Amino acid sequence: MESGPAIFAGVVFALFGSGLLVWTAARVRRRQSVAHGVSPIASAAVASVAGVIALAVGAWCLTRL
Repeated sequence: MESGPAIFAGVVFALFGSGLLVWTAARVRRRQSVAHGVSPIASAAVASVAGVIALAVGAWCLTRL
């Protein structure tokens, strides 16, 4: 019974992390800002780190089944 919430949380984190990384890459490729009013390099770095962390948490949740 406990594997259901772990699967759900893992999939949600993985989808969010991959979506954030794809969105950040698309914005950087078009030379558009990732966050309004913030340095482009800093905002891309923070968004990328957040995406990688979300993917790692998703993978961790899915390995706890």
